[in-house]
Amino acid sequence: MNPLAVTWAPLKATEIGRKNLDSFIASGFNHILGTPNPLVTRKLTQLSFEHLGDPFQPFIYGQTNFPLHMAVQHNVQLIMYGENGEVEYGGDMKNANVPTREIQDHDKHYFSGLPPEFWMKHGVSKKDLYPFMAPKFPDILSNKTEIHFFGYYKFWDPQENYYYCRQNTDFSPNDERTEGTYSKYASLDDQIDGFHFYLAFIKFGIGRATSDTAHEIRDGKITREEGVALVKKYDHKFPNKYYDVFLDYCSITDEKVHEVLDSWRSDHLWEKIGGEWQLKHAVWHATS
Repeated sequence: MNPLAVTWAPLKATEIGRKNLDSFIASGFNHILGTPNPLVTRKLTQLSFEHLGDPFQPFIYGQTNFPLHMAVQHNVQLIMYGENGEVEYGGDMKNANVPTREIQDHDKHYFSGLPPEFWMKHGVSKKDLYPFMAPKFPDILSNKTEIHFFGYYKFWDPQENYYYCRQNTDFSPNDERTEGTYSKYASLDDQIDGFHFYLAFIKFGIGRATSDTAHEIRDGKITREEGVALVKKYDHKFPNKYYDVFLDYCSITDEKVHEVLDSWRSDHLWEKIGGEWQLKHAVWHATS
């Protein structure tokens, strides 16, 4: 095969993320980087944080739709992603036993029912939203485009994938663990990344450490008891490292951030004890 690697630019790139991308390309790949108007991306990030409870939504649009644009433009029929995140890290399992995903289902399944066009009602023009939108569906069909997940064909082991990339593409991990979890090698390329995972913790009571430990328990790398201890230690950690960057990027105040965060806490998950928010049903409360 002669793959064309396609990357949608991070919202706010990290130094190590850019270094790893350059090392990957230098290891022998043709590559296209999609970089939308940064002013539009910032606006969408702010809106998505406030109205959707996920500042990462603009990246999700691009990660989903930009490869489709490149496939149609370059007459490529096969788009291959790595893992199916829904299957590997928790979500809708409807595509668990198939190698593909339904292209026409993107808006509902991946965009929380809010496609890029939704933000027109919040003052973003259709012209500015175009890079985040999918190609016309008839063009995708005429190109016979299919999306597959490599994880369907080969067991998806994040730790082993890290070792492989380190050996073959000179991939570098962080010097310190990633906030919200205990690993040092996953999702390193975006300074906004931690707020996506922290919002998941606020909205669903499960954060990044829960996702990572669940996978490693299934893979037999750690025990459940070890996983519970890691979740208790790291899941709730606020992403302080790039917090000032986040405030500036979204043109938002600290007070507004916490107002938004608290607005997404469900009563069946959270309670305030002594002025502090606590989960009502944490994993370490369970006996088995």
